[in-house]
Amino acid sequence: MAKIGFIGTGIMGSPMASNLQKAGHSLFLSTHHGAAPADLVAAGAIALASPREVAQEAEFIIVMVPDTPQVEDVLFREDGIAAGLSPNKVVIDMSSISPTATKAFAEKINAKGAQYLDAPVSGGEVGAKAGSLSIMVGGDEKTFARALPLLQSMGKNITLVGGNGDGQTAKVANQIIVALNIQAVAEALVFAAKNGADPAKVREALMGGFASSKILEVHGERMIKGTFDPGFRISLHQKDLNLALAGARELGINLPNTANAQQVFSTCAAIGGSNWDHSALIKGLEHMAN
Repeated sequence: MAKIGFIGTGIMGSPMASNLQKAGHSLFLSTHHGAAPADLVAAGAIALASPREVAQEAEFIIVMVPDTPQVEDVLFREDGIAAGLSPNKVVIDMSSISPTATKAFAEKINAKGAQYLDAPVSGGEVGAKAGSLSIMVGGDEKTFARALPLLQSMGKNITLVGGNGDGQTAKVANQIIVALNIQAVAEALVFAAKNGADPAKVREALMGGFASSKILEVHGERMIKGTFDPGFRISLHQKDLNLALAGARELGINLPNTANAQQVFSTCAAIGGSNWDHSALIKGLEHMAN
């Protein structure tokens, strides 16, 4: 069993860390941004004062924080992970951040003789709790093989996509697809409602045809019931689409439907919905449709 440092025990990170504990691994947590979750400590996790101390104790250090600046902070602050690394330790960033920044972070960590994997996830809070996340990994094959038993405690569909940064690229692609599917379902249900049809019955009918999807099943139900507790917050999906659109500018390509979905998310944020689940994109469309 491995000694694992876990930094970022929020909506996603806490159940992921719990699944590692259930698999028999030892956990080390940092309290630099607040107290460690009581349930993880009660189950045996050791709380330490800084990311550096976590890195000193652990063989693998997992990061699961909201965005690129937070990853950079926990890695390279004065008492950060990099300050506590020694050769052959493995840093696994499971956050969803910039592919370009990831390549730079990996270069700095690898220069210390440690190894770096970017391993963002898809599946939301439900998948995190169930240990059924899809995990998209960037890094070398040998390090991936070392980390695979840990990843298998948190996910089911685990793919080595390529080198450092490629896992993050796959996650950005995932978020484009998810956003556009949410928008498609939301537009269809708004269209149905405006035409006087029962959107719940329309969804039921569509579930049996070619339009059926996980988004229609799960998020379509949320839209019908109006239950928008996250989940995955709109503000975080906006962050991911910003990564997509910034990457598109760097590559000289156009992502028109991604830009449109981002505008609808912005409408949601403007009416107070930044912390709604991303399935609440429908509320932005409803607002525009009066």
